[in-house]
Amino acid sequence: MKTIHFIIGWGMILLVILLSCKKESDENTNLPESNSEYVILAFNDLGMHCLNPSYNELVILPPYNTVNAQVIKKGNPPQLITNGLTIEYRIKNNSFSYGKKEYSGFWDYFTELFGGDAPNHDIGISGAALSGTMSVNADHFTIEGIPLVPIDDDGYYDAYQVMELTLKNANGTILTTTETTVPTSDEINCAKCHGDGTTSTFEDILKKHDESNGTQLLANQPVLCASCHGSPVLLGTNDKGSSGHYLSEVIHSFHATKNASCYDCHPGNNTQCNRSLAHMGTSNDGNCTTCHGTMATVGLSITQGRIPWIDEPKCVTCHQNVDEVETNSILYRNAKGHGDLFCASCHGSPHAMYPSNLAKDNFQPKQLQGSKIKSIGSCGVCHHNSRGEDDGHEFAEEHGGLNPEHKTTCNICHTAVPDNKGSWPHSYQWHNSN
Repeated sequence: MKTIHFIIGWGMILLVILLSCKKESDENTNLPESNSEYVILAFNDLGMHCLNPSYNELVILPPYNTVNAQVIKKGNPPQLITNGLTIEYRIKNNSFSYGKKEYSGFWDYFTELFGGDAPNHDIGISGAALSGTMSVNADHFTIEGIPLVPIDDDGYYDAYQVMELTLKNANGTILTTTETTVPTSDEINCAKCHGDGTTSTFEDILKKHDESNGTQLLANQPVLCASCHGSPVLLGTNDKGSSGHYLSEVIHSFHATKNASCYDCHPGNNTQCNRSLAHMGTSNDGNCTTCHGTMATVGLSITQGRIPWIDEPKCVTCHQNVDEVETNSILYRNAKGHGDLFCASCHGSPHAMYPSNLAKDNFQPKQLQGSKIKSIGSCGVCHHNSRGEDDGHEFAEEHGGLNPEHKTTCNICHTAVPDNKGSWPHSYQWHNSN
């Protein structure tokens, strides 16, 4: 009996060792083999899009979502390519918006809110649909203004919808596919403080606005806030509107003294905006103020000349010792770096940069790099110190050439990696686990 217990005991120990080795192997998975000579890198232009839950009273934002994608043809060097290719897209299990909850009001009240004729049902303000073919814009593909709502075709609420992108050549042959999160939330309903059971949340806001400012909004519903308070994110203009004050300015300044927090509106306690683990820190409120400042600071900065949605915090403010992150006046979501790739193509969408605490956000790093969730192309997939500390020659010996001893994440796009660290992403500067 003792012999049996001895054997079982050692067997269990061996099993634990094998599982531990497998886990370590899984966590250090290198670039998986791929038969496709093309790579799609796709990202949402914002970490979270907000939309109104209803459109018959007060309206801040319509359903509007934008996705960009870049296609790389692997090679030495790799090439960004659009010619002769198309990207078809669809929202998985979400093929219509009209008829779900009160979102139909966007189309029903379109003329009163935005002027002109309403688009067909399930077509957005920019003409985009929930599925179709992306447009070509110079070196990337884009679809702007998808009228997506956070209810899928089975009736379930899901703020983190998923887009499937399919790359095809001129003959219609599928070359490769990928997925990206298309987040949208209607939690921007202000119900924490507004509404008393007899008056709805938005009616309460309109009533108090009338009482404080002598307006007649309650009698002229539906009201588009941006019709008086300029909103560059909606109207694409720097015009402050007839009030002379941006919407972001008045909302942040007014609520700075009302015990409000960022996640009351951006966009709520459940569908929180910031999901990037590296940028959340230990904060449970999104760590918003580290980059954006307090609500009072946000409002005051606009009063002093900052244009909301146009002038925003920059990566270099925190990442001061990293080359290629100073984008001057260009926003992160529009900025480009190594190989003319959008920063977000490799690092992920704003507020959802890799690694994200939401598994859906991490689909592309897992697809291209295995189980280790890092920025796409990061040496940190295998190396604890991210990009190593040698002078580059050791890297060339093991990973350089057309038939490297060990493939790296560089081989996602490069068929051969040059022994010139000055041309590597961020010029071989980082020496940490991020």
